[in-house]
Amino acid sequence: MIILSLTFISVGVFYFGCQQSKDAISGDVASQVYVAPGSYDEFYLFTSGGFSGQLGVYGLPSGRHFKTVSVFSQNPETGYGYSEDTKAMLMTSFGFVPWDDAHHPELSMTEGVPDGRFIFINGNNTPRVAKIDLRTFETTEIVEIPNSAGNHASPFVTENTEYIVASTRFSVPVPQADVPLTSYKENFKGTISFIALDPKTERLNLAFQIIVPGFNYDLAHAGKGPSHDWAFFTSYNTEQANSLLEINASKNDKDFIAAVNWKLAEKYVKDGKAKKMNAEYYHNYYDEKKHFAFSDVKKEVLVLDPKDCPGMIYYLPTPKSPHGVDVDPSGEYIVAGGKLATVIPVHSFSKMIKAIEEKKFDGEVDGIPVLQYDAVVAGEVQNPGLGPLHTEFDGNGYAYTSAFISSEIVKWKLGTWEVVDRIPVYYSIGHLCIPGGDSKKPWGKYVIALNKITKDRYLPTGPELTQSAQLIDITGDKMKMLLDFPTVGEPHYAQAIAADILMKNSTKFYKIEENQHPYKTNGEKEARVERKGNDVHVYMSAIRSHFAPDNIEGIKVGDNVYFHVTNLEQDWDIPHGFVVKGMTNSELLIMPGQTKSILWKPTKPGVYPFYCTDFCSALHQEMQGYVRVSPANSNVPLVYYTGNPEKK
Repeated sequence: MIILSLTFISVGVFYFGCQQSKDAISGDVASQVYVAPGSYDEFYLFTSGGFSGQLGVYGLPSGRHFKTVSVFSQNPETGYGYSEDTKAMLMTSFGFVPWDDAHHPELSMTEGVPDGRFIFINGNNTPRVAKIDLRTFETTEIVEIPNSAGNHASPFVTENTEYIVASTRFSVPVPQADVPLTSYKENFKGTISFIALDPKTERLNLAFQIIVPGFNYDLAHAGKGPSHDWAFFTSYNTEQANSLLEINASKNDKDFIAAVNWKLAEKYVKDGKAKKMNAEYYHNYYDEKKHFAFSDVKKEVLVLDPKDCPGMIYYLPTPKSPHGVDVDPSGEYIVAGGKLATVIPVHSFSKMIKAIEEKKFDGEVDGIPVLQYDAVVAGEVQNPGLGPLHTEFDGNGYAYTSAFISSEIVKWKLGTWEVVDRIPVYYSIGHLCIPGGDSKKPWGKYVIALNKITKDRYLPTGPELTQSAQLIDITGDKMKMLLDFPTVGEPHYAQAIAADILMKNSTKFYKIEENQHPYKTNGEKEARVERKGNDVHVYMSAIRSHFAPDNIEGIKVGDNVYFHVTNLEQDWDIPHGFVVKGMTNSELLIMPGQTKSILWKPTKPGVYPFYCTDFCSALHQEMQGYVRVSPANSNVPLVYYTGNPEKK
């Protein structure tokens, strides 16, 4: 009956939303989103690509799409995941996994403020966390997470990026085992993982995990200010159901927020309380000097059990099936978004500490004390919209919550919990984003709605329609719709940062003298072809507007031909592409000063052209060459040259 009612509500909201959608943007707002030719946007917006496995980069307020960052999925535009230099980035304990479901980008922080060094994003399906270097906008590290499934509450950072936290959505046997599914309550567990960022090397390391009861852990945020030492994770399915969850995981009036004292957990690890557990997982990293990716296979992980670690973790009762958990800029208020709740519960960190000190518990679960709801709640926002999911803050005392079912953003005041404004969005908003809205110092100029459905918003494109973001001005008392624009993949979550923080550190090209790629060519004089059995290595240079060598003979059917192409340019925005006719993997896109490698396996005799795929000069069309392929048993000598054959 409840489900049927929600269906009618959802359909009704969508129907009436359609009727008013054409009038949603009124007045002259064009000037507020217009960025003149040659001018820059004020903010970078990073959106998850969802099932594309990638990360989208946009400008605000224009909504212009600048780049798709390759993260968990192969990308034929750049060769990421296809080239010999980057294949290792997609290695896992399950083998080579060239895709994922990327949900939550999260900027690195210093003193609770985005610092522009890195952005992290989670792989939800094959549990992974990636680090993207914001100097180059390239993925430089991916850590697989063992003992996890559905890496959803991830990858949220602590106040100084001491840790990137992650938690499992789907509880599983830990360690994995062949057990009956009906033994869920006996055998299934969740894990909360803490990935450390080394302050000196800036390298990631899975520091420790905490075993927790077998609920579904959904989202997370770390504390700040007074709550600095804590991280908070929503959980639902406290019923521990394993079938028909839309019914069986929605019975309890309250589920939990898990409050984890990571500083105390760190101490327990140091004191030897953690147990070593066998676990195979991959740590992949891209060396930005060698322009090459490597994999380290890890064999164990440190695991803490709350039963052995008193005071490390507590449960805060929270209505009902909570999704988001968000900490306000002061670090005092912990806001939950209960998907099926009629209110937005706001917990108080100071009341939580007092309740712990006074032992105001309502029992425990697997050694984890459950705090009394009335002892920790600061207040409840009434009439918050239907299906509240996620809250961010403007830094001026107001919070903004997305309401999925009623397709709106609701603005309310911290402290009084009074709703002061609401605006419809189109349609079925999931998350929202305020630039810096989960930090101590939000920029607070816009809120961006990340919408799941765009019926009647754009030109139709068959059964699948684009998803969208909508830009809303929040500088006045009333929210004002400015713009909507389509997005890459499914935009689950987004982060935004002032553009000037990133621009000053942006890499424009790689210095040739710092290139340590094992197959680098320093200049045309070093261009050559070497045979080692059936492996042929082509050391090639590229510069406007030719390759060296540009003619190669003596290649045979069955050879493994490795093209190692170095872009000799030392100027900004002069990449070169490379591809050979019949190449079955992808092209290469090589940045100035960079070396990349691709494997080609010729299967038939003939003459095969290769060329530059990225328009680089007026003579771009002339930037080409030929490879002659002879039968496997031929005696054609290996010859290579640029220009005349005599000048090898």
